[in-house]
Amino acid sequence: MENNRRNFLKTASATGLGLFASNPFAAYATTPDEWAEVHEQANRPRVQKFNMSGYAAPKLDKVRIGFIGLGNRGMGAVERMNKIEGVEIKALCDLRTEKVNAAKKLVEASGHRPETYVGSPEIWKKLAERTDLDLIYILTPWAFHTPMAVFSMENGKHVCVEVPAAKTVEEAWQLVETSERTKKHCMMVENCCYDFSELLTLNLARNGFFGEIVHGEAAYIHNLQEYVFSKTHFYQLWELHEMYQRKGNLYPTHGLGPICQVMNINRGDKMEYLTSMSSNDFVLGNLAKELAAKDDFYKPYVDKQFNGNMSTTTIKTHKGKTIMVQYDVSSPRPYSRIQLVSGTKAVGLKYPEPARYSTGHEWMSAEEYKTLEQKYLPPIVKKMGEVAKKVGGHGGMDFLMDWRTIDCLRNGLPLDQDVYDAALWSCIAPLSGWSVAHRSNSIEVPDFTGGSWKTNAPVDISMTKGGTTKAKV
Repeated sequence: MENNRRNFLKTASATGLGLFASNPFAAYATTPDEWAEVHEQANRPRVQKFNMSGYAAPKLDKVRIGFIGLGNRGMGAVERMNKIEGVEIKALCDLRTEKVNAAKKLVEASGHRPETYVGSPEIWKKLAERTDLDLIYILTPWAFHTPMAVFSMENGKHVCVEVPAAKTVEEAWQLVETSERTKKHCMMVENCCYDFSELLTLNLARNGFFGEIVHGEAAYIHNLQEYVFSKTHFYQLWELHEMYQRKGNLYPTHGLGPICQVMNINRGDKMEYLTSMSSNDFVLGNLAKELAAKDDFYKPYVDKQFNGNMSTTTIKTHKGKTIMVQYDVSSPRPYSRIQLVSGTKAVGLKYPEPARYSTGHEWMSAEEYKTLEQKYLPPIVKKMGEVAKKVGGHGGMDFLMDWRTIDCLRNGLPLDQDVYDAALWSCIAPLSGWSVAHRSNSIEVPDFTGGSWKTNAPVDISMTKGGTTKAKV
């Protein structure tokens, strides 16, 4: 079994950006032996070799970046980094020539002179092996996040990797062990941690507004029916393949990340175990049949066993607190990440919008909310909020995330999200799959910190250090 997993990673690394049409490996457990390995990895003990939580790498006056993957999110990341002081965009990589050319044209107008890597599924390795890069930004389909991140760290680069950072528990362990050994940052770019409302909730929590926080709720509820079957949106329909090759809570990090920061998970508390349940699929299978009746292209997807409409995961923490995480991308529902924080003194809720808070039976009025917001406006929003809104990216949170990451690297500060966050938030997906496959029995959640969660400091949101990087707007 171990050899099978290692062979997968070796093959995925070698194939690089090649997708499911040419790569049969899905990094997903389906057999009893594979599920047993998930359980074994979840219960794996470890002694931490080096603590990356709170680690400040040496200052970088200029952050030299290479991008791998220039599709839906990749081009947006290039556009944002192009507007940040102290960034040099030196390398661009994608399978598609037109994507690379578009990104190159954009950044050359700002004075960057990137080299391009295109065409071959293995060409990304050449980029990662360069000696004149500090940071590699990975924006490829999920299956290649871990192999590319590990290879990049092994070649001396910090890594920003899109969500989820890992598809399997073993991959999550590999990210942790590689980051600790190389002392290179591995940040999963969970942009929702920089949503203005989520930042306000985090600042309120730090100021004791909620009292003792006892429960949190998170979700990714987003109707993607038209996108997962689109021939152009997800390159080679890679997300559709994920939807029938895997089961469970496949995309937990958008809702979960901000809740974990509010509840100081990995920094004062840790997840102990989870249980998960999924409904059957009542939408995607029928949609595949409808499309195939009109277009033979979709016939291979008929009679696939798609992931259920709704997956619900519940988590118990060491301190006896609870978290609920939901996932549904196929039901006709309004977008929601839920974002509920419940404490002994107050409660906060983001969705449905507008966000609201309460200290009793009724929600605060709009005027009371505004007063609270003005009093507890997070320091990063005070400093860069208006600039972020101008640049954009999901209302500005994407730019806020990238600006903060570059500013931390340039000032030698710890990043807001470390490799333990990347591993933990991502591994909820395979752990939920195990629970679903075992009649919603509970499964342990690994302690990727090796016990250092007991003393790790909460994420610093004070902005008392750094903040020197300017934006080019």
